[in-house]
Amino acid sequence: MNAACGSAPAAVRRSGSNPEPFASSSDTPGGAGDRAAYETLHEPADLHRWLRGFVEVAVAPVTDADLLQAQRLREGIWQCMDAWADGTPLPRAHVEQVNRFALKPSLAPVLDAAGGRRWAEPASCDAVLSTLARDLIEVLTGPLGDRVRRCGGDHCPLLFVDASRPGRRRWCSMQRCGNRAKVRAFRDRQHGERP
Repeated sequence: MNAACGSAPAAVRRSGSNPEPFASSSDTPGGAGDRAAYETLHEPADLHRWLRGFVEVAVAPVTDADLLQAQRLREGIWQCMDAWADGTPLPRAHVEQVNRFALKPSLAPVLDAAGGRRWAEPASCDAVLSTLARDLIEVLTGPLGDRVRRCGGDHCPLLFVDASRPGRRRWCSMQRCGNRAKVRAFRDRQHGERP
């Protein structure tokens, strides 16, 4: 997994993926409450397209049941990251849900002819979801656990894992919220310089 993982650096993708793009980035936002307006996974074809881009190998067909499971895991990951970012106890029901997914068989790495690593094909939805659940556990309990952050953008509900070297990232995406904040600051400075 590389660019398809969204903006997550390789350090976050120890097992080859990262739960952040699935749960809280502009790659597949959505969910309950305020996030419902950003829903991108409306039907199995939407999930299949996302899975294929994420794992970069052939993906087994996706069913309505898979879509429902993916939405449930995404909500569990979101709730756990949200609580973690706030420094509050993780919600027990969502922890149990993430753990149920993590216990399933995950993606299997295979060696390709060039000596590189890729995922065994076809990747099943269950295997991808298991890998994402395991990666959430790795992120929260690993060296980046204290870098789960809430976006500093105005009215942005997204969370992210700051894997930057200095650890001072403020926005979910520089292209989205970071750029908006910089434009707003520039305009404010320009406005302040007028006679």
